[in-house]
Amino acid sequence: MQYSVIIPAHNEEKSLKPLYEELRDVLSGMDGSHEIIFIDDGSNDGTWGQMEEIAAADEHVRLIRFRRNFGQTAAWSAGFDHARGAYVIVLDGDLQNDPRDIPRMIEKLEMDDLDVVSGWRKDRQDSGRMVFLSKIGNWIHRSVTGEKIHDHGCSLKVYRRVALHDLELYGEMHRYVTALLSWKGFRVGELVVAHHPRKYGDTNYSIKKKLKGFLDLIVVKFWIQYAARPMHFFGLFGVVFIAAGLVLGGIISVIWILQITGFADSSLPLLAVVMVLVGVQFLLTGVLADVVAKTYYLEKKAYSIKTLRGFDEIASDK
Repeated sequence: MQYSVIIPAHNEEKSLKPLYEELRDVLSGMDGSHEIIFIDDGSNDGTWGQMEEIAAADEHVRLIRFRRNFGQTAAWSAGFDHARGAYVIVLDGDLQNDPRDIPRMIEKLEMDDLDVVSGWRKDRQDSGRMVFLSKIGNWIHRSVTGEKIHDHGCSLKVYRRVALHDLELYGEMHRYVTALLSWKGFRVGELVVAHHPRKYGDTNYSIKKKLKGFLDLIVVKFWIQYAARPMHFFGLFGVVFIAAGLVLGGIISVIWILQITGFADSSLPLLAVVMVLVGVQFLLTGVLADVVAKTYYLEKKAYSIKTLRGFDEIASDK
């Protein structure tokens, strides 16, 4: 299998057939076999019926139906788990992504020796509010992760399937796949793609989802920098608080011994004790986080290998 195309959809009844027809024409002109994976993310309209009709007429179409609406991240994760192609392509089911960009993205992937190519909706066809919020979100994303991708919210992406191995997604993490893959050492690039106005239905985008995505960004930042060494993060705060508490306590003790002033009505001694206790709590949290990280990595590796040579005999023995 050469290409796996993943299309999550939630209440996209009217968009699916036009999207499928455009995608079928594009894939038929590309070398290699393909599959199209439609994922019904708990739709309550005729989306599933449309998917069944498309699948009945095309043996390349595979279907996944969720019991309820789990969100785009879960849909991507299910698609990644079931994709069989060497190249995994994701696009939205609302006709705003253009399937005709796919061949160019695969060409860039090969020419630049990349593992992921992310679409950049440079001329975005959405409401002014959405565009404004997206620009703010992209700026925060680049500032926090250090990633150079302009449009991390664009669903249209092409991956080598090897890049998706052991990729764990939850919450609103689908927005940060490229950041997680960059952290693992995969090469990520982007390409300007077309973006069309929404023809049918209403957008699932909301301020609430944006806020959830921001909270997930904090997790991604922590995961990128401290996943394998959380004690470095918590321990730093612990040492700072303990040191500050001890210094404050020492100053208070010297002042009290020299009888310069009294602290009967002062909260400074209590503050010194609290700072030391908070520092100890940070250290204990770091120890527990370290234990959790080591447990996590018992079956996973804290690295990602691109090439192995000379290990055939060892591999065959396992």
